[in-house]
Amino acid sequence: MKLTKLKTSFGIIMCALVVLLSVNCSSDETADAAPTPVITVTGSLDAFGNTDVLSHSNSLSVQVKGENLNENLKIKATENFEISLDDISFSSEVSIDKGAANAANQTVYVRFSPGEMAVGNRVGTLTFQSNGAVSRTLSLSGVGVSIAPIIDVNTETLNFADTIIGNESSPLEVVVTGYNLVSAINLAITNEFQISLDGTTYANTLQIDAAGVNAATTVYVRFTPSATGEITGAITLSNTDAADTVVALVGNSIPVTHNYQTFNQQRLAFGGGFDQSNTQTFTLHNDLSTIETVKMYVKLTCPTGGCDEWDVYANVKVKDPLSGVFYEIGRYITPYWNDNSQLERGFEFDVTDFKSLLTGSTELRIRTECWNGKGYQVSVDFDYIEGTPDYPYYAVTPVIAYDDWSSSGVPYGVAHNFDLDKTVSIPANAESTHLRTIISGWGHATPQDPGTGRGCAEWCYRTHNVKINGASTFDHYMGPMGCASNPVNNQNPGNWTADRAGWCPGMAVPTRLDVFNTAMAGNTFNFEYDYEDWTNDGGNGDAYYATSTFVVVKSNTPISAPIVTD
Repeated sequence: MKLTKLKTSFGIIMCALVVLLSVNCSSDETADAAPTPVITVTGSLDAFGNTDVLSHSNSLSVQVKGENLNENLKIKATENFEISLDDISFSSEVSIDKGAANAANQTVYVRFSPGEMAVGNRVGTLTFQSNGAVSRTLSLSGVGVSIAPIIDVNTETLNFADTIIGNESSPLEVVVTGYNLVSAINLAITNEFQISLDGTTYANTLQIDAAGVNAATTVYVRFTPSATGEITGAITLSNTDAADTVVALVGNSIPVTHNYQTFNQQRLAFGGGFDQSNTQTFTLHNDLSTIETVKMYVKLTCPTGGCDEWDVYANVKVKDPLSGVFYEIGRYITPYWNDNSQLERGFEFDVTDFKSLLTGSTELRIRTECWNGKGYQVSVDFDYIEGTPDYPYYAVTPVIAYDDWSSSGVPYGVAHNFDLDKTVSIPANAESTHLRTIISGWGHATPQDPGTGRGCAEWCYRTHNVKINGASTFDHYMGPMGCASNPVNNQNPGNWTADRAGWCPGMAVPTRLDVFNTAMAGNTFNFEYDYEDWTNDGGNGDAYYATSTFVVVKSNTPISAPIVTD
């Protein structure tokens, strides 16, 4: 009895060990990785021939086989193409059972079935897909042929490159194809565009004769603007059997521009044999009768060794040959550490107000307030842009000119003897009169503006008044300009992103134009530039506003410059 129980217990123990060992052994085994599904396509598809719309081409075929596919194989064709597994029933999508696909090659038939509007060249794709497998794609193409009279074009719009007024653009092409036509196609073009069948002789109308009307014909189109700006037009193609077809035309006409290079990478620096300013005489455009606008561009490049590390005051001046005085025509603040190469042509200034001085032999001066031997290489060029001037005659006179340097500006917040009150007499034949002012503040003087930490006059926001005959007539707000958005943004490690009062490092200082409501012809008025009240407590140096103001008159008859007296 005891022996039997012992045998039984031993048997139970052995069974338990076998089970335990089996479990432990099985946990050490690694499952085999699932095989990768593969799709293989054999054969290729040629382009389908011409096929009438709303009908079908003969079919072409390819072979497809799957390997290790775990889902059915789906085959899809894009618009105007169809597929079949039996060459009888066609649709845009079919499916092959995964087992059949894995077992053997399957034949897939493809045909071109252009819709009613699928006239001309049509392209598409045939795609083979299954879960986990790399998709396979074949390109499809065919030519749809109209069964009704139709005029087909290869484009609905032509966009021309900018074309100088009075010139002819390079031709663009439209391919015109008729289908089922028995008479000629007549073409007519509008506005400042012309058409041609040979690319040589152009006209506003032409005809594709009946003999060749159902073949592809290249029509050449050119833009011949006589006015500036965007000009639109259209080609209308008509036939007695078919509906009209229209091709839209868009061109942009730009004016004739005469360019004059003056200073060319002129090195300005302090020390090292260089100077902070340079004066030269250049020959500029002589005939101003057709000049509508004069633009000046200032390009800065860094010399070997790099640019000045600081944002410094800089300007360009032109000499009045009668008075011998230099007039400030543009001011800018240089970038920290770098140039303005991010601007294609540099800083841009409209200097049309000075065009009476910017003609023929002209003396120009450039200056940068650099205080090291690096400085900048400065290039200046002018565009004389043709057009219809608002007035053919201009004249200009300085009213106040404290603009040679940042620190030669008007002292702010302290008593001074700078003359900001003038008397201005306007010629009797003036037909337009305005003031032109450039102003920028310098210095970190205290007290700072409450709650902002902004010292004057570089940082403190202020509103200045221009008083005419004692009345505040024009305002100049010296406020933020979004310095952090300046495209000349390669100024690290300089403090270029913080907003100054009315200017930014690496940017042209704004030109402020104040136009009188009347021409002021024959009038004499009192002028005063009035800075917003503030008192410098002397705790952190001086503050300055470099300021230049000019009075500009225009007329349809020769006009003399205004007279300005103290």
